[in-house]
Amino acid sequence: MGIPQPAYYIFKCEQSAPPGMPKPSCVTPQTQDLFQYLATKLMQEGIMATVQPIRTSCMNRCQSGPVMLVEPGHTMYAGLTKEKIDRIVSEHIMNGNVVEEYVIDSEMWDEPISPADMKAQMGR
Repeated sequence: MGIPQPAYYIFKCEQSAPPGMPKPSCVTPQTQDLFQYLATKLMQEGIMATVQPIRTSCMNRCQSGPVMLVEPGHTMYAGLTKEKIDRIVSEHIMNGNVVEEYVIDSEMWDEPISPADMKAQMGR
């Protein structure tokens, strides 16, 4: 028997824009500890072995940051705080219920598009 796959992967944007950049940053002095907070929360709940937190670079939703993507399900959470992370872990990760009020606006995170459809839209 092999090592079980994680039930969830949580991709947390860790992009920090250089000073003077026009776009906002998911990591600021006020939010720089959110990834560590998420990992600690998963350890405290005893579920780190089945939930894999992953640091990512920009996910192109800078205006809604800090953001994180929960898979499976393509659920992107926006405007993260420690309190929101607590509730997401408790309700979504541990009990399977998406915390709808923290989900990114549909204008910023619409349904996925296949690579074939994207290529067709681009006229190639």
